[in-house]
Amino acid sequence: MNTPETQATSTATLVDNASSNTSTIKLDTPIIRPSGQTITEVVVRKPLAGALKTVALADLLSCKYEAVATVLPRVTTPMLHKQDVEAMDPADFFKLGSEVAGFLLSKELKASLPA
Repeated sequence: MNTPETQATSTATLVDNASSNTSTIKLDTPIIRPSGQTITEVVVRKPLAGALKTVALADLLSCKYEAVATVLPRVTTPMLHKQDVEAMDPADFFKLGSEVAGFLLSKELKASLPA
């Protein structure tokens, strides 16, 4: 039964989960699109299972180019297009790929990693 108390708890849980399900990454080298738009920060969302379709999770955890390049357009704001990813600074590519890979780790595993 949905009481005001359970609705408040559910809302609080959604807010808590939403804050841990995204990460804002400041790029070392801005992406400049042909339109002139400059991207200096990218928000990465935790991928849902559908965003991982056609991608081997082991390849994503290893930050293999094809896997990361496939998933980034599905989980970034602003959406990074294929040409954005291809022209990206390797350090930024690795930073974004590592963030996506980090979302795949369980809470237990994250807790066991050194800070």
